[in-house]
Amino acid sequence: MEAQILSAIRIAADPSQDRALQAQAVEFLNIVRGNARESCGVALTLFLEQNPDGSRKHDIHVRGFALQLLDDFLGGLEPLDPAAFATLEQAFVGYIQSEYIHGSGEASAPFIRNKFSHTLALLFLRSYPEQWTNFFPTIYSLLRPANPGSDPSAGAPPINGHVSLLFLRLLIELSGEVHDSILKGARTWAEDRQARDSIIRQKIRQDESENMNSAVLTIISEAEERLVKHRQEAAATGDSQARVRERAGLEEVVESGMKAFAGYCQWIDINLTINQHTVPLIFRLLADPSSPIRQATAHALLKIVQRGLKEPSDKLQLIRVLSLGEVLEALERKSREGRKTGNGLQADEEEEHFRESLGKLACGLGKELVDLIAEPALPPEGREMAEQLLMQLFPTAIQFLADEYDDTSSTILPLFTIVFSSYKKAKKADPQFQLTAAKRQVVTSTLEVVVQKMKWDKDIGDDEDDFEDMDEDDKGAFEKMRVDLRNLMDSILNVDEQLVTDAVRTLAVASLSAYGAARASGADPAGGLSWQDAELAVYLVYVYGELKPKGKVYAEQQQKKNAKLQGAELPATPHDELILALVQSGISSYPHVAVRAQFFESVGRYVDFFKDRKECIIPVLEALVDQRGMHQPKKSRRGRVYYIFYRFIKQVQKELPQDILLSILNSIKDLLELETELPPPDSDANSSAGSSPTPDQDGNAILEEAITASSIFDSQLYLFETTGVLISTMSSLGEDEQYNLLQAVLAPLLSALSQSLQTPMKDSKDVLPVFKAHHLIQALASIVKGFPDVPTSANSEPAPAKRFEAFKQVAEAVLVSLEAFGRFKIIRDAVSAIRSLGDARLLTLAFQARFAFTRLVAGAGVAVAQYIPTLTSRLLTADCDPSEIVELLSFLGLVFHRHLGAEVIDMLDQLLLPLTTKVSAVITQPVDGTDAQQANAETKKAYLDFILSIATGPLVTVFISPRNLSSFPSLVEGIVGFAADTTYPPSQRTAISILANFCLEFGPPEGALLPVKKPGVKEEVQTHYVPGFEQLIYDRLIPLAFSIPMSPGFNWKDGLTIQVTNEIGVMLKATYKARGQEVLDFLANSFLPSQNAPQETIIELVSKLQSEDQKAFRKYFTAFLQARR
Repeated sequence: MEAQILSAIRIAADPSQDRALQAQAVEFLNIVRGNARESCGVALTLFLEQNPDGSRKHDIHVRGFALQLLDDFLGGLEPLDPAAFATLEQAFVGYIQSEYIHGSGEASAPFIRNKFSHTLALLFLRSYPEQWTNFFPTIYSLLRPANPGSDPSAGAPPINGHVSLLFLRLLIELSGEVHDSILKGARTWAEDRQARDSIIRQKIRQDESENMNSAVLTIISEAEERLVKHRQEAAATGDSQARVRERAGLEEVVESGMKAFAGYCQWIDINLTINQHTVPLIFRLLADPSSPIRQATAHALLKIVQRGLKEPSDKLQLIRVLSLGEVLEALERKSREGRKTGNGLQADEEEEHFRESLGKLACGLGKELVDLIAEPALPPEGREMAEQLLMQLFPTAIQFLADEYDDTSSTILPLFTIVFSSYKKAKKADPQFQLTAAKRQVVTSTLEVVVQKMKWDKDIGDDEDDFEDMDEDDKGAFEKMRVDLRNLMDSILNVDEQLVTDAVRTLAVASLSAYGAARASGADPAGGLSWQDAELAVYLVYVYGELKPKGKVYAEQQQKKNAKLQGAELPATPHDELILALVQSGISSYPHVAVRAQFFESVGRYVDFFKDRKECIIPVLEALVDQRGMHQPKKSRRGRVYYIFYRFIKQVQKELPQDILLSILNSIKDLLELETELPPPDSDANSSAGSSPTPDQDGNAILEEAITASSIFDSQLYLFETTGVLISTMSSLGEDEQYNLLQAVLAPLLSALSQSLQTPMKDSKDVLPVFKAHHLIQALASIVKGFPDVPTSANSEPAPAKRFEAFKQVAEAVLVSLEAFGRFKIIRDAVSAIRSLGDARLLTLAFQARFAFTRLVAGAGVAVAQYIPTLTSRLLTADCDPSEIVELLSFLGLVFHRHLGAEVIDMLDQLLLPLTTKVSAVITQPVDGTDAQQANAETKKAYLDFILSIATGPLVTVFISPRNLSSFPSLVEGIVGFAADTTYPPSQRTAISILANFCLEFGPPEGALLPVKKPGVKEEVQTHYVPGFEQLIYDRLIPLAFSIPMSPGFNWKDGLTIQVTNEIGVMLKATYKARGQEVLDFLANSFLPSQNAPQETIIELVSKLQSEDQKAFRKYFTAFLQARR
């Protein structure tokens, strides 16, 4: 096996090897890992084996895999076999002696050194304390190994550096395994593992904690002492490579020592970790020149502060003893000033990492103080002391919050959120609550910092390209920081709303006024404002509208509504004044893209303002349309403005003056030119999988890549929709003029689509015509979407008839396109239901056909209904996958829900049989794999929802039309099958609901009437008896009602099953409504006795079915079933 493992590792690690061969090697190694018990002996040999000269025989790949095998073997909980333990103990101790005492300590393979400490920790956890009883004495003896021939009177030998690092890393690993809440939380909880970890912690705490802690502190102290001496010598005589390496090794020992100390300080006696010896050492290390040492020490202090203590007074005393407030203040100031005089980029980065550690320590200390202030068990004087310590901490915390590096600022944010939340709770508990002067100053200072931190970094140049060339991760980090600061601002708002709103409004108005005045004077185009200040002012206008509580917003809306009804002057809110100042300042002309982009976001967010202040509409439209917005030189900047322009026009279309509509339309015509570019033909993404692709496979790959690629086209669709909005809004034009204008927009697109359909395709990769057709159909559909939906109410004013002629041309073009290009899979793929044009998904022509028809049906109604059967039949005859069926059912459901004319009824009559046949065939196909199961469940749900929408509406008689009556029994039988299927309760419930509605509609005797199922309506409707349906009720539906809950797959613990049993109760009640006394007799005299039901149960159930209303009966029936399961 050893040779096989070595060969497999070499193949797997060699990138030049054949991929298939590498896969086989990896599979073999996984099999070996799965049998770690049998292969652990080989693993031990591979890890330890040496050459004649004493060097390790195998490379790090082999030895690393060997350690992984040993980890797999040691990962269990049960005690090791004595022989296996003895072998591993002897081998590991021998390895430590040879490699760490007499060797280099794996100096050339740090990965192995770190990995072995984890493996050793696993052996310890598996064997301590029952088997490896002398573990700690053994390790202690190895820390100070005696040199042969040394003089015993010379004192204790020095601590071995290699063994020290191994011991410290081992303690870090142990603490992580048995105590670290994050690591333990990431594992699957196991009671036996928790018990083992608890036993080990308790055993170490009782027997070894003092010696262990003493060893760690000794290692740290001796290494620190040597380090100080080493630095002094280096300063006096200069450095050498050897000295640098030695100093780095000592720093690593001290750093690792503090990390080990931080790991166990929370679970051993606090008197061992905090005493007259440790506190001076800790504070010395907090000032050490090495940043990693300082970071590790700050982390250790945080763990000490966070450790749980039984008495709150003990925690308060601990914090007072450490005097961390004063220490943090001094360290914050020193590190801030040290950064200004840093010694290069690396030193600056290290200082920032240290400041992050200090920020976390300050945050942890503050949280503990907040808890103490709220601790009822702490005496009043104790809570007052905690309050004083917290107030002393705030100036330092605010400095961390104001840090120019967001990573440092983020460390302290949770403290402010918790503190301000406590103020909010106090205010809620006591309406008379008032902040003290000191607390108000904290809140005010924090708000000032928050507002300034929302500003872009001043180091970003004034050139727009500098801003746009920023790393996307940096931009994302800043936007996230802004969100966090916004949340903190909300916390302050809950404490003092007026303070926040006044501060935001004052700063924004001051900046906007200054810019407006400077611009009016013809001075600097930037108005004397940096772009960061200008953008912040506009952003604060955006933020201000979201700061107001919902209740206040509603009150302002009501005031405006009442003023409009009374014809009075509309009251201007503070936010209205801010938006007015924003528009009037002319800051949309600021010469920086970030400022203009934020301006557009703000006006797009608060469009309702412009409905009341119509004089501000035209200035905003001018900015959106000209070179500041949609016509700015760089096309990459335009996309978002397209959407804001669409949203703005859509919202204020009723307020737009008629005389400017045509000008707006003409101003965007040049932006409607479609760009259709495909990836290069030799792109790797265009290569088909497999050795013999079919003719269309290459084209499908190219189309998929091109359609999913980011482009301006998705944003252009908003402009096409806006075109439809503008034309439909031109009420001053006659019907003919409006039609001619619409035709002028549609005709070039229809012509281009026709040309694409007629363009010959040279080969399977020449799919540009398909791609162009895809874009053109989307554009056409978007124009149609811009028109208002066809009125469905009889009292509504009819839409212009000529408009429908244009829409019919679009419908015919879509169908022709589907006929021409339907063979492409990506064209048929319907990834998900589209109801908006903003989705950037795999859009296909068939998909767009349904998408376009969705728009056409909404815009043209039954005028295009004649084309839907053709569309549907073409889709059904294609090789549809489940996602296409789901989208088609959703589309047809929309059509039949909105339009109930004779054309639509006849259409459904034609489509029902082929549609249900196709769907049934798809649903009943064998399902293999999770994705296929999910697709099958979604298709089933869409089908049942579709059938239910018909069964509960006025089109229900289509099921028993002359064309469909003969297939009705098989349809019902399929629904019964779905109702009996317990694997997916939501679909099961829908199927039962369908059967209940069928009972009411087709089950009553001929000529029977049933009440209309509408609240407050007292009418009756004619039912439609289907001969033999009553027999279905007795033979299938009533037995089904009692068999479903008793089936093995029915999970009573699943909350969804209660909904199923409720629906069964509804169905049972429906059988009674349909057949009356006949059902009661059947239950009492036939069915229930056959089920061996007691007579009193039969009487009770039949009585409840007869007397209770539907809601009460379904509740009773669910309880009835639960009692008898």
